[in-house]
Amino acid sequence: MIAWLSIVVQVAFAGLNSRRNLLLENLALRHQLLVLSRTKRRPRLTSLDRALWAWLSQSWPDWKIRLRFVQPSTVIQWHRSGFRLFWRWKSRPRKPGRQTICPNTIDLIRQMSHANPLWGAPRIHGELLKLGLAVAQRTVAKYMIPRSRRPTSPNWKTFLRNHIDSMVSVDFLTVPTLTFQALYVFIVLSHHRRRILHFNIIDSPSARWTAQQLREAFTFTSPPKYLLRDRDSIYGRQFQARAFALGLDELRIAPRSPWQSPYVERLICSVRRECLDHIVVFNAAHLHRLLTAYFSYYHQSRTHLSLSKDAPESRPACRPDDGRIVAFPEVGGLHHRYERRAA
Repeated sequence: MIAWLSIVVQVAFAGLNSRRNLLLENLALRHQLLVLSRTKRRPRLTSLDRALWAWLSQSWPDWKIRLRFVQPSTVIQWHRSGFRLFWRWKSRPRKPGRQTICPNTIDLIRQMSHANPLWGAPRIHGELLKLGLAVAQRTVAKYMIPRSRRPTSPNWKTFLRNHIDSMVSVDFLTVPTLTFQALYVFIVLSHHRRRILHFNIIDSPSARWTAQQLREAFTFTSPPKYLLRDRDSIYGRQFQARAFALGLDELRIAPRSPWQSPYVERLICSVRRECLDHIVVFNAAHLHRLLTAYFSYYHQSRTHLSLSKDAPESRPACRPDDGRIVAFPEVGGLHHRYERRAA
């Protein structure tokens, strides 16, 4: 009984299969006639024509026998192209990609980069954080205006991190004037918040004058524990006696090793690169006004990498709803401070 049933099922399927093949053959022949009838010379095929024959090649075993207007290899190529398109559509991203930043923010980055040619991506990124704009530093570098490659500043080594809160550095900055006269700027720098405690200018410094400047630096504040300096002969007995009287322990760096005093050396480098290299100094009074303006910008506006991109005198970050962004020129327009102000 089971054998007879299997024979009946096979005959039924054979009849259905032969009818199916007949229908597919009829479809293939009619389609080829349709293509040849709508073109006079060379048959022109559409995407639907190619899709139909790609389907026939997978559904009908004898499709090659009735094919006349193209080669079978062409149909196989159509099927492969359709397979690639299908999986390209199936593997399309279902979620949106990385969110782009606002065009106004891009314009602001380029505006800051153009108005402040001495700034790099970290400085502009610090200003944007103060304005309440959360963007990545790599994004800032991407949208900055390209400029010529400049040599990077020296990578000063850090030292005595355990005593950074109780240490100051002193050093001299030499500035040539318009008449080629050399002026000397004595600087006292606090390591904790990178504050400049005192500075003064003279054309011919002496050990007595340098000791007096150390006293003036701590007139109204208690001195820290350590004083870091180089081995210049101007720091003689009078200077050492004054430091001892103030309760300072002097730490001298090794000969010809400025990297052992990185903070004040980096400050001098910043003063030159961001101010004095772009201005011709006339005299001591002119230099004093310039440095006063720059140190005011340095303390209140300039963001520092070592202070988590904050200023020595901490700047509060603005919220996006505080108003529009306003630029305030500082140091004669060499730098700008950006804040949000209500309209």
